[in-house]
Parts: sequence; C-alpha cells; structure tokens
Amino acid sequence: MEKRKTGKLHVITRFLKGNLHMFVLVLVFSMLNTVFNSLTPQIVRISVDSVIGGEPYNLPGWLITALNLEALRGSGWQVLLLAGAAIMVTAIISGLCNYVSKMEMAKGSEGFVKGIRDQLYAHIQKLPFSWHVKHQTGEIIQRCTSDVEVIRNFVCNQMVEVFRLVFLIALYMGIMFSMNVKITLVALAFIPVIIGYSGFFYSRIAKRFLSADEAEGELSSTVQENLTGVRVVRAFGREKFEIQRFDEKNEKFANLWIRLGRLMSAYWGIGDLITGLQILTVICVGVMSSVNGDISLGEFLAFVSYNSTLIWPVRGLGRILSEMSKAGVSIDRVAYILDSEEEQDPADALTPPIDRDIKFEHINFSYGTGYPVLKDVNFTIPAGKTFAILGGTGSGKSTLVHLLNRLYDLPAECGRITIGGVDIADMSREHLRRNIGMVLQEPFLFSRGIADNIAITREEVRHEEIREAARIACVDDSIQNFHHGYETIVGERGVTLSGGQKQRVAIARMLMQKAPIMVFDDSLSAVDAETDAKIREALQEEMGKATVILISHRITTLMQADCILVLDDGKVAQMGTHQELINQDGIYKCIYDIQMNSEDRKELFSEELPESCKYCNKAAVK
Repeated sequence: MEKRKTGKLHVITRFLKGNLHMFVLVLVFSMLNTVFNSLTPQIVRISVDSVIGGEPYNLPGWLITALNLEALRGSGWQVLLLAGAAIMVTAIISGLCNYVSKMEMAKGSEGFVKGIRDQLYAHIQKLPFSWHVKHQTGEIIQRCTSDVEVIRNFVCNQMVEVFRLVFLIALYMGIMFSMNVKITLVALAFIPVIIGYSGFFYSRIAKRFLSADEAEGELSSTVQENLTGVRVVRAFGREKFEIQRFDEKNEKFANLWIRLGRLMSAYWGIGDLITGLQILTVICVGVMSSVNGDISLGEFLAFVSYNSTLIWPVRGLGRILSEMSKAGVSIDRVAYILDSEEEQDPADALTPPIDRDIKFEHINFSYGTGYPVLKDVNFTIPAGKTFAILGGTGSGKSTLVHLLNRLYDLPAECGRITIGGVDIADMSREHLRRNIGMVLQEPFLFSRGIADNIAITREEVRHEEIREAARIACVDDSIQNFHHGYETIVGERGVTLSGGQKQRVAIARMLMQKAPIMVFDDSLSAVDAETDAKIREALQEEMGKATVILISHRITTLMQADCILVLDDGKVAQMGTHQELINQDGIYKCIYDIQMNSEDRKELFSEELPESCKYCNKAAVK
C-alpha cells in the first residue's frame, strides 16, 4: 500500500480554512496595535524638543499647524499635559486593538486545534487494524495531544507573531531611516548576524527535538501499559521492576531535554551578547551624533526607544526560527498519522445477506513477511449451524475469524472467503462487521457503566433488553449484587471486574447486536465448567438460526457443535462431529483424553487414560 506524503504547509492550511477570517482579523488588529505603539516615541521626541526648544519637529506642516506646536515651544507644563493626553489616547486605542486581537486569536486557535483533533480521531478510527498493531497506544496519544499542542502554539502564536514582527520591523525601520540613516544602518548591521545565527541553530537542533518527542512517546506508552495492567503488576509483585523500567525511560527522556536545555541556554546566552553589543553600539553612535548636532536630544531618545523595541522582535524572530524545528517535527508526526491509508470501500461495495454459507477457499496467510500462519485452508460453514474450531496456540484459529470480518484483508493471491457465494473483499466492511458479532479472546470494556457497555452495539435499547442479554450470558445476578447495579463503572478496560465477568458482559454485548453470524473466540476460558455449560445452554435457545463459530481449547465447549475443525500448524488436520473425531486416532482424541479425568473417561468409554499423547507430546492429567 503506497503511503501518501503531505507537506508541512498543506497540513497547516487544510485546518486553517474554516478559521482563516479570524486570523486575518488578528493580523489586522495586531498591526493597528503596532502602529499606535509606534506613536509613543514620537510624542516623547516632540515633548523633549518642544520643552528644550529650537529643534525642528520633523513633522508634516499640517500636523504642526493643527496642534499649534510652534506656540508651545518652551511651555513645559502645557507640552507635558498634551503629551500625557496623547499617550493616554494611543494607549487606550492600542489596548482595544490588542483586546480584539487576543479574543479573535482565542476563538481562531481553539477552532484550529479542534479541527485537527476531530480529523485525527476520525482518521484513526478508520485506520486498518494492522496499523494499530504496529503502533503503541501511548505514542499515538502523545501525537494527538502534545504534538497537536505544539502545532497550535506554532500556528496560532508564532506564525501570527512572525507576520506582526515583519510589519513592526518594516514600520520601525522606515521611521528610523527617516530620522537618521547612518545610525539606522549601524543598527541593521547586527540583524543579519542574529537571524543567521538563529537559522544555524535551527538546522542543528531539529533531530534532537525528534529524539525527545520519540522518547516522550515511549514514556507515555510505558505509563499507559502499566496503569492498564496494574492488576497484573500487583498480582506478580512487579512494582519494583516496573518502577525501574519507568525510571530508565524517564531518565532517557530527561537527559535528552537536559541536552536540549544546554543548547537552548547557549543559544539565548550568545543571542543576549549580540543584542547587548548592538544596543551599546547604537547608543555610542547616537550620543556622538547628538553631540555633533546631527540629531536632537528628542530624536536620540526616540531612536533608542525604537531600536530597543526593534531588537527584541528580531530576537523573537530568531527564537521562532529556532522553535520551528520542534514544530516541524510535530507536524511531521501528525502528518504521518493523517497520511496513513484508511480502510476504504469502493463506491459499489456490496451489502448482500449475511445469513448464508461461509466458505474458506485455499487460504494462505502470514502477518507481514513472517512465517505462514495459515496454509491452504479449505472448509465450509453451513448457514445456521454451529461450527467449532480447535487447535493449539499459534495454529491460526483467531486468524481465521480476523480474516472473516476483515480486521486483516486477505491478499488476492492468497485465496478467498465467500458468504453466500459473494467474496467478502467485495463487501462493505461496515455491513460485514455489523452482521458478525464477535466476543474476542481478551474482551475489552470501556470505562463506563455496565449497561452502557452492553448496549454499545445499538443506538436505541430498552433496559429490559439489556437485562435479558445479561441473563442469557449468566451475568445478571453478578451485576445485581454490585452496589450501583447496571450503572456500576467498570474502570479502564473493565479492571474492576473479574475475567469471567468481563467475558460474560462481552457475550451480553454481542447478543445485543443480534447478528446472523456469532463468533466466540475462546470467550468462556475464564469461567468454570458449570457456568460454561449454563451459558451454552442459554445461548442455544437464543441463537436460533444464527451461524455460530466457537473457538476454544475446552472440548466440552465444542463437543455439541454440528462440525468441529482441528487446526495444526496452520493446516486442517481433522474435521467432523465430536463422535466421528473421537473414533479417529488423531489430535482431537488425544486432546480429549488429556482433558477428561479418569473417572469420566472410564464411565464413558470403559478405557484406560493413556499416559501421554503422541500428537501434542503432553503427559495425560489423571
């Protein structure tokens, strides 16, 4: 499958579309704020030169006439009052512009980041199961949270700041050139040094940010795994080991950021030195120019103010360039998810009836380039029948049902699976999965109420239906014993329930689906034999005309099936009814003999239990 490659600019622009007008308003009012802020040094210049007197105002004639500035020369109090009023007015207007800019920024940034999160989440939901298997949950979460926040900060703060700073630099440079060309050129001589230094630093630090982000992803995965598996950690007394494992990941992450901190400290330290030299040089040249009469005292003060205001935005521009490295890494990490190919059905995908015969034809399958899991597997599951699959660990039992509901797609040259003669590769995935109910080996429960977990397969459901499904799954009594009954929150992954309770809740959830095909993938392994029998008996009444696929290691679960398939090393070893298979000298009889105790075996067949099984090389349990 060919992977798309999205450029950084495209990732940004695709999410800016709906909020672009807000960012335009932000830029407009930010620029107005900058313009009104630039008036303050001019007011100071006019005030100083007016009080001292004799110096030209260097203002348009109409403005001098309108403000009657010539009449104010030497009248200190009047000038100060007028200057104070002017500064107050510009400050109020500047503050209002800043307020509007910040408000629009808040709305625009939230809309922008919401769009990213929504699309990321929706896209991840549509990615193939094989993609999720390859990527750690903690890393995916980190990309959807920390990396998205970095992108938000870059686009909504730093990029907007870049436009504002470019406008500020152009405006202030124009004002400074109009005041004194020589001093302005001296001030500008340092700017290429600052920007060039920042660009050099940016190019050197990008890979270090990538390493730090990857380490953060590993740390998140470790925390997520440990918290999810807290019961296992406690049960086996692995707290010290897990703390040590976390400490190793945490130390790696901390060391990477310490090294980054050293680099950033060096960057800011050298930058401060260059900035200090620039300000000192401008002051020295300005003082000499003022002494020589090239500029007035008011102009000198205004020039120093403009230069001080200008140099920090230039530093900020350099900082933004340096931080673009981290933003670039985050954009690439988010783009990686967005570029991953979704599961897509063709427009003409079929939605045929699913209550038909299921046929596996010459199935060959391996995960990636690994060892073949299934080798030329052929069999048919008649509609409305109960079909059982037995096999050792790694024999391919679960793989068969994963292929059936297209969690994994079967390559065209590796055989085909049909339902009612229609290749499932031509069917809509959603249609197929809605009609195949599955209870997996490791049932997953959401951190919600038990009722919500059972009803999750349907949009509208009555509480009586939920209880009926729970009763069939033999879990209603257990739920009623909980303090909050069906409203009991099961915790993350159902951690507050026992293994058997989780499996039975998962069975109830599947029954709510009322699917024509039901798959039980070793889904009764955590319940005792008596409960197993009760559930199977209740299910027998409920399943009706549904096609049932049972996968189990426990022969008592499978023996009532209409047909039993035995898998061995990815191949069909045996197939038939329970009675047919125990009459054959094969794997099924061997496993049956091992699982049945001596009394049951003697009672049923009046035969001695064998000492060992030649097929599975295990000692018989007596």
